[in-house]
Amino acid sequence: MMEDHLQDFKHFLIVEKGLANNSIMAYERDLKGYIRYLRNVESIQTLNDVQRIHIVHFLGFLKEQGKSSKTLARHIASVRALHQFLLRDKATDQDPTVHIETPRLERTLPKVLSLQEVEILLDAPKLHDHFGLRDKAMLELLYATGIRVSELIGLDIDNVHLTMGFVRCIGKGNKERIIPVGRTASEAIKCYLDNGRPHFVSKKHKDDALFLNHQGKRLTRQGFWKILKKLTKEAGIEKELTPHTLRHSFATHLLENGADLRAVQEMLGHADISTTQIYTHVTKTRLKDVYSRFHPRA
Repeated sequence: MMEDHLQDFKHFLIVEKGLANNSIMAYERDLKGYIRYLRNVESIQTLNDVQRIHIVHFLGFLKEQGKSSKTLARHIASVRALHQFLLRDKATDQDPTVHIETPRLERTLPKVLSLQEVEILLDAPKLHDHFGLRDKAMLELLYATGIRVSELIGLDIDNVHLTMGFVRCIGKGNKERIIPVGRTASEAIKCYLDNGRPHFVSKKHKDDALFLNHQGKRLTRQGFWKILKKLTKEAGIEKELTPHTLRHSFATHLLENGADLRAVQEMLGHADISTTQIYTHVTKTRLKDVYSRFHPRA
């Protein structure tokens, strides 16, 4: 019964919300754990019987397992979304999450690379084979546009318009946006398309993806993550990089050089400008660091 409700909710996320697969999988993973807890620990067999105290106990259970505030907040959001959906769908007659508070999160500033570190990383791929041409094109495109890695690997060849200097990508919530691409990234992509991608194309698999793996299939997020770790090591960069590091660096460097916050928001695909404003804090922190390091009377 509870699993049936979860399937209905998943269908709602796919059809009506248009969420990305990664987001749907995160909801499903959190809510399967929630249902398992209700059944095995609280002996609850239907979601209509859930009370506020059961959710409080569930959060306490997660906390005992050492889950972070960020993880707790994500679980609360998943549980709340499920119960609100069930109430709207008239599958239940009450929402037990109404008075559940979301824990305050410490807002951590995203890690960014300096301009010098970006140059070193972008120069790390060796351009003597098709793997290097692909990796160079990916890194240049990420830094040139600030797109997410999921958006990068989701690009098809016809999403890239080099003569006009832009890419068209589908972001969160299935929203399309157009982002300018600079000359350096355009040249790297053209070189990859002419001399690199043909070596990846497989006779068995016809794939329109821009970036392919050694099997001729669309490169995966995990595949990109392995490539990034390898190139980071080869470049001698000691900072801990994530697939989002170039996106964070893109936004920070634009704002440091006077870009309009609204324009950066649009390029990043943020629904709320408060999400973009985190990068203004990063730039202020970096300015303080520069001042304290180089001013003679700091």
